[in-house]
Amino acid sequence: MRLARSVRVLVLAAVAGAFAVPARAAAQGVVYQGTDGPGRGRHIVLVSGDEEYRSEEALPQLGKILAKHHGFKCTVLFAIDKDGTINPNVNNNIPGLEALKSADAMILFTRWRDLPDEQTKAILDFVAAGKPVIGLRTATHAFKFQTSKTYLKYTYNSKEKGFEGGFGKQILGETWVDHHGKHGSEGTRGLIVKGQEKNPILRGIHDGDIFGPTDVYKVRLPLPDTCRPLVLGEVVAGLKPTDKAVEGPKNDPMMPIAWTKTYQLEGGKKGKAFTSTMGSSQDLESEGFRRLLVNATYWAVGLEDKIPEKAKVDLVGEYKASSFKGSFVKGVKPADLAIK
Repeated sequence: MRLARSVRVLVLAAVAGAFAVPARAAAQGVVYQGTDGPGRGRHIVLVSGDEEYRSEEALPQLGKILAKHHGFKCTVLFAIDKDGTINPNVNNNIPGLEALKSADAMILFTRWRDLPDEQTKAILDFVAAGKPVIGLRTATHAFKFQTSKTYLKYTYNSKEKGFEGGFGKQILGETWVDHHGKHGSEGTRGLIVKGQEKNPILRGIHDGDIFGPTDVYKVRLPLPDTCRPLVLGEVVAGLKPTDKAVEGPKNDPMMPIAWTKTYQLEGGKKGKAFTSTMGSSQDLESEGFRRLLVNATYWAVGLEDKIPEKAKVDLVGEYKASSFKGSFVKGVKPADLAIK
């Protein structure tokens, strides 16, 4: 059993692309130093912590792509257990969030976190400063506060007047509603919203380039006026890119799966956000989806004029995404994902 676990840890380290990007282990996360590229000098903090869609695999890979191919410095943070290992089932601890003080953008992929006040404050201080946020998949329901009432209005099902839907609704444009496609058996194919073909975030992306086996999330239509839908999610009758579209009301109308939004907390500065209800580690196997996220990062930090005609999004190192139907790889520490 010990040997089997050791092999799994080594496999995940290989998935991290252990020989491709200059990086170091941080005390509570991993840092991938940017090489030459338009993003050089910009710092992106990627915050993982969900129990299902393997954000602890997706975000290190995304961080390496941004660092190696585009020059961004990327700090990836994780849900950490008492023994120092990555455990996404621990919903009350994401150490290292002080890295947000020097961040130019935050990529958030958490689900129903019940963080202590000091960790929550680091995230909300970043948002109050009007800094750009990229929210992936379950970030629409990023928080579910139960231990402390300090930030209760940011909970995903907040009923507070003027702050309904909590962080997801107010910052990203939507909170948790429901599955729209059938979970586990109906995948998602991305179609460009008519009129958005020349949006810089969609540069180098065409209908069908974006695909993922995770299902389309339901959103309430129309999205708030502060949102601009970019990509619609066509529900397909299977988990392969070649599967046919499902007939009937699931695709009429289609749900947006990517959009931009402006936001402003009371007393805070105006900011901007990009949201995608895709994002699992398996979704990241789609070249088109990786390109969407890279382009969105350029846009977030004000480099939209630097977005390439077809951004390089090659996977860095070996990447074997775990199924969202399975469990996380146990026994891995952030240091195991650093480049040796």
